[in-house]
Formats: sequence, C-alpha cells, structure tokens
Amino acid sequence: MKRRAFTVLLALLLLLPAICAAAGIGYGARGDDVKKIQQRLKQWGYYSGSVDGVFGSGTLEAVKRFQKKNGLTADGIVGPKTAAAMGLALQSAGAASSGTTSNDVYLLARVIYGEARGEPYKGQVAIGAVVLNRVRSAQFPNTIAGVIYQRGAFDAVSDGQINLAPDQNALRAARDALNGYDPTGGCLFYYNPKTATSKWMLSRPVLLRIGNHVFC
Repeated sequence: MKRRAFTVLLALLLLLPAICAAAGIGYGARGDDVKKIQQRLKQWGYYSGSVDGVFGSGTLEAVKRFQKKNGLTADGIVGPKTAAAMGLALQSAGAASSGTTSNDVYLLARVIYGEARGEPYKGQVAIGAVVLNRVRSAQFPNTIAGVIYQRGAFDAVSDGQINLAPDQNALRAARDALNGYDPTGGCLFYYNPKTATSKWMLSRPVLLRIGNHVFC
C-alpha cells in the first residue's frame, strides 16, 4: 500500500506543471511570463509596482482590476481568456496562438455590435477594420482581444455593451473585415462628433465619414 501511495504521489507531482499551466499564472509565480503581465498592466495603468517577474500581492490586485474592468472573472489568475484580453501569448497560461479563430470572429462582432449597431453596414465593417488595423500597428497590442480590451479604447467595453450578443449583420461585418475589406483605407481611430469629448481625438484630421462616425 505504501509503495502504491508513493507511486500515485509521484505521478501527481509529475503532472503538477501541466495542471498549473492549465490553471494559468497566479499568486506566487515567477519568470518572464509574469514580467510580460506586469509590463502590460503597468503600460495600461493598472499596476504601479516593479516589473520584477514576481507575482505578488500588487500584481494580483492589478490583474483583478483589469479582469473586473473588462468583464472577466476577477480571480486574479491569468488564464487563456485574461492573457488573450491582454494581447499576450503566454505558454504557462495555455494561451492560444495569435491566428484568427472563431472566438476572434465572435469577439470582433461583439465590439462591432456594441459600437455600431444601427449604423450602415459599411460603417459596421469599418469599425472591425479599425480594430484589425490596430492589431497590425506597432502602437497597439498585436491580437484582436488585446486591442479591444485595451484600457479606455472602446466605449462598448467601458459601458458593458461588449457583452451583448451580436446579430447576423455584425457577424457578417466581422468576417468581411477579417477577409480584408477595409472601407477606412487604414484608419486607426474613429469617433462620433456628436458625443466625442476628447480634445485630442477631435483634433485629428478627418479622412472620411460613414454614418454617424468619422474616421481618422
């Protein structure tokens, strides 16, 4: 019995790294992945501590704030969903590669629906195109989720409309944008001039208007 118990314990110890990887990165973790998390959270204003690769209480609270703000389970663990929202590919978080997936289509459709439902179809595709243009730009995170959940980037995320189920038009607009249709010609920004209050945004040169949005 003792030998059998020892064998079971040894097997569990051997599986522990895989179990931890599946669970994600949490309190007490150390290493380069933790540094990446800290750097991204610091860049977005959630974290003010040292980028030291040690997942301590400060990093834990910063992760929870990020998760709560972006409609994720605020458990303080950087699993696949949180890593994707940060635009990070972390091996120990079980994050997927940056290739386009059905999740990308649905998430893009959600931000299109939240930001532009009721707008002309061309305007809905344009919102998706702006997201994708940001993914390709060095100024922004390099994943769709990372761009969408970047702090303060989209009103639909801030006010919770990102959580609404997209309709078929939004889903089709997302697919068209992912297939290369860009009515904006490469724009990285847009706003509604009737509701926008940012002086910096209002100072940007307007390149075109589609529906209620201007693109720059």
